[in-house]
Amino acid sequence: MGPRLLHHYRSRSASSFARSPDASTGDAHSLGPAAADALDSPFGHVDGLSRPDVREAAYEVFFMSCRAGGTNGKGTGIGNGALSHHPAPWDSGGGGGGDESPRIGAGPRGGTGMNVVNSRVKRALGLKARRSSQPSTALRSGLNASSSSSAPGSPGRAVRAMMNQPSGTGSPRARRPMTSAEIMRQQMRVSEQSDARLRKTLMRTLVGQVGRRAETIILPLELLRQLKLPDFADSGEHHKWQLRQLKLLEAGLILHTSIPIDHRHSASVLRFREVLQAAEARAIDTGKASDAMRALCDAVLALAWRSAPAGEACHWADGYPLNVLLYVSLLQAVFDLRDETVVLDEVDELLELMKRTWTTLGINKMIHNVCFAWVLFQQYVATGQVEQDLAGAALAVLTEVAADAKQEKPRDAAVYARVLSSALAAIRDWPEKCLLDYHEMYGTGIGGTGTAAMESALSLALAAGKIIAESVPGMGISAAHADHESGGVGSFAGDRVDYYVRCSMRSAFTKVLENGLGQDDSMITDHPADDPSEILTRLAKDTEELALSERESFSQALRRWHPFPAAVAATTLHSCFGVVLKQYVAKAICLTDELVRVLHAAGRLEKALVQMVMEDVADSDDGGKSVVREVVPYDVESVVVGFLRTWIEERLRVAKECVIRAKDTESWTARSKNEPYAQTAVELMKLAKATMDEFFAIPVSARDDMVRDLADGLDAVFQEYISFLASCGNKQSYLPPLPALTRCNQDSTIKRLWKRAAVTPCRAPLTGARGTVYNCGQSASAAGGHNPRPSTSRGTQRLYVRLNTLHYVLSHTQALDKSLSFFSGGGGGACASPSAAARLLAAPSCHFDHARAAAQSAITHVAEVAAYRLIFFDSHQSFYDGLYAGGVADARIRPALRTLKQNLSLLLSVLVDRAQPVAVREVMKASFQAFLTVLLAGGNHRSFTKEDHGMVEEDLRSLKRAFCTRGEGLVTEHVVESEAEVAEGVVALMGQTAERLVEELSIATTCGSPRMGNGAAGQRMPMPTTTRRWSRTDPDTILRVLCHRDEEVASHFLKRAFQLPKRHR
Repeated sequence: MGPRLLHHYRSRSASSFARSPDASTGDAHSLGPAAADALDSPFGHVDGLSRPDVREAAYEVFFMSCRAGGTNGKGTGIGNGALSHHPAPWDSGGGGGGDESPRIGAGPRGGTGMNVVNSRVKRALGLKARRSSQPSTALRSGLNASSSSSAPGSPGRAVRAMMNQPSGTGSPRARRPMTSAEIMRQQMRVSEQSDARLRKTLMRTLVGQVGRRAETIILPLELLRQLKLPDFADSGEHHKWQLRQLKLLEAGLILHTSIPIDHRHSASVLRFREVLQAAEARAIDTGKASDAMRALCDAVLALAWRSAPAGEACHWADGYPLNVLLYVSLLQAVFDLRDETVVLDEVDELLELMKRTWTTLGINKMIHNVCFAWVLFQQYVATGQVEQDLAGAALAVLTEVAADAKQEKPRDAAVYARVLSSALAAIRDWPEKCLLDYHEMYGTGIGGTGTAAMESALSLALAAGKIIAESVPGMGISAAHADHESGGVGSFAGDRVDYYVRCSMRSAFTKVLENGLGQDDSMITDHPADDPSEILTRLAKDTEELALSERESFSQALRRWHPFPAAVAATTLHSCFGVVLKQYVAKAICLTDELVRVLHAAGRLEKALVQMVMEDVADSDDGGKSVVREVVPYDVESVVVGFLRTWIEERLRVAKECVIRAKDTESWTARSKNEPYAQTAVELMKLAKATMDEFFAIPVSARDDMVRDLADGLDAVFQEYISFLASCGNKQSYLPPLPALTRCNQDSTIKRLWKRAAVTPCRAPLTGARGTVYNCGQSASAAGGHNPRPSTSRGTQRLYVRLNTLHYVLSHTQALDKSLSFFSGGGGGACASPSAAARLLAAPSCHFDHARAAAQSAITHVAEVAAYRLIFFDSHQSFYDGLYAGGVADARIRPALRTLKQNLSLLLSVLVDRAQPVAVREVMKASFQAFLTVLLAGGNHRSFTKEDHGMVEEDLRSLKRAFCTRGEGLVTEHVVESEAEVAEGVVALMGQTAERLVEELSIATTCGSPRMGNGAAGQRMPMPTTTRRWSRTDPDTILRVLCHRDEEVASHFLKRAFQLPKRHR
């Protein structure tokens, strides 16, 4: 590493590693909390309980579990109770097997009788024995052997404190090894007074109950029962202790219970909270005669025993995360308080004792392994990553966790999954945070960590990440992390290391850049003191030094997981410098000598980095093709093209912003009759014209090669704007739904004649399809008088503005295309001959073909939507709802035609000349479609007879004539006849007798065979498919004519062949 870079990293990293604790000078009491606070617990916290509260509660559970009845019914005290040994998953030793369980105090040291110097657990975890002497304590005369007399501190160093005490005047004190119980008490930092109170409570609780199991004891309740104010130094200590016990009960029974609380126990919860609320104000009376104590006991017992018969197992401390927090607090006791990088040699015995809490806390082997891995990892981080053996131990336990995760999940799989995901996420995330900038965290010679700590962090992150990816759904590596620049190397570890190398190299390059430029990268061209070219030249040299330093310091260690880490680092630096180079070039105005010097320095750097890549991938299986492909040459020869391309991109960006602004602000209102189109289209076309003029004014020889890029970009912008113009819905939204098929309710001949005689046309009321009543023989459309106003709505008029705008865009696009073809072909020069210019203008234009095709399609679509909206929505009252409603003679088409002519006049006054033919043609199509809909799907208020055929045919001719005359010649008679052909065929069907219609329906339904219709009386026919593509020969069309035929023959046929119901008038 060069001297400049070395000084840079030392100055930036000194503060990072100054936080590492010094194990040789730390105080036993101050180191503990610091270690616990170094990493937040992934399991959360319990409201109302501090870390010391949780630790003391954990010790109480531990003491109770060891004190309660042991295996084989032997012993009830922690000093002589039988404790079964739990060999750890990574413990291949014997011990703990056989019929006789080891006992505390049974060995020569008063411990388990095991040789702690040769701890099986530490040997399996790769931890070395750290002391040769055994912990001991002085036995003071007059003290019970079951109570501890050691001062708080490290049990592993307790003998040192005792040996340094001056001898008294009496006989020398007897010394004995410390028991595991005494070690545990001191490790948990529990005072002798608290320990004595705990022993007193359990002794009273277990009197006469030899062999009582720990899981049947609700310890906080027993403590509240047995301990009174005189057992404490003062009332404040008693109140604080009492509140802690109640908070612990609340957490285990209500807040974090393992079994959900249902409505049956709501009364117990309410009673408990009342007692807790009272205790928060002042200490409650816990005497036998106390009402509060009785209420508390009833509530706690009801909640703790709600899932099992009394005497089997209660649930007060086995809910997550309370149980895990208590158990983790116990596991943290295996570290020496005086030297927190050391695991006690008595760890085997302590883990045996901790297993006794499993039934109470709901812990199993799999959860234990996860918690133990977390505790080892947390201690490794909290002690400054100076003891690599702790990281190795955490890795060893993670191996067992990985095996557990692949096994069949236990009954409490949900809890295990939460513990596993929380712990592994924390173990993965913390080292990943360091590895994403390992140059800063593990730089050579900085903080004394070096590559050894980096390897440990990498091993932990990969181990935890792999378990998560394989066993924890939804928590694997995200796509954003996995899909980085290269495709990785095909393995989980290789891909992650690849990602770390890239991130750390980017971070290191950024620091080098900031060291020379300051925090603002815009100083590349605006720095007042240094020349920009000098800055870039020096940056190229520093980047080369950084690549060499990476290869010498870290690449060899990373080869354990990645086949070519130095090559990945070099390609990353190549990419980073390329970004800065492009930024510099983008801000340059023109080619200068300074720019040439920068490009030469970039070329030298590129050569060195490519050489490093080739050397590193030489021994790989595939030659490192994936990483080699990432090296995109700087291509300094294309700088000029880059200038021009950047300019084009900027102008296209402005054009796109114009389109986006149009989408947000356009109201489709014409400014005036002279400009009946949207103003956003005017702005866009002016911008495109100015862009092309400026483009061809640039004196660059490479300009002609970029014409296609400019044309494609503008074409895309035009297409986006045209798509916005065409986004106006579709015609189907305006078509009325087809009513259900029914047959006319045929009246008798006498009744029909009586109605005609009794109801004169002048007084017959008619009701439109939408409920409007009209009198005096007029149709619904005539209610407005003989000179109705246009019914065109504002929404339809806005569609007309869209049509005008589309034609405006189309015409200007064609003009721009011709201009582009002329200038790109050399016609823009001053010496171009008139004949050459004429040939270029006559040549076909093809630059904006996609935009022109999109505009033509959009014009047809918008005209169609506008026509259907005009006929079916704006003119519904006079056309679809009013035509033939209540009878043909009383609701003819003439009033509807008057409204149609007014609407056509408005249409022609709004639309530009080029838009009128298409718009009128689409209105004609929509009118014929509405006419057919009235005849074939008019609903229950319309019916026809054969005698109505003449009037309907006359109305159709009137409708055709309206477009031939009122269309101002925009629609030729031939086109009108062609579009009216379907309607004429349907009207012709209405002129046939019902018998003939039945015969034609039978022929159409049976593919030309009239056999069913003529001689198959009583047989049902298949219902024709409704396609809405009506025609003279369509079965569905013929059927609908029959359904609207008000004759007895048609009604009987429809009932017999299709079982259609009668209409309800």
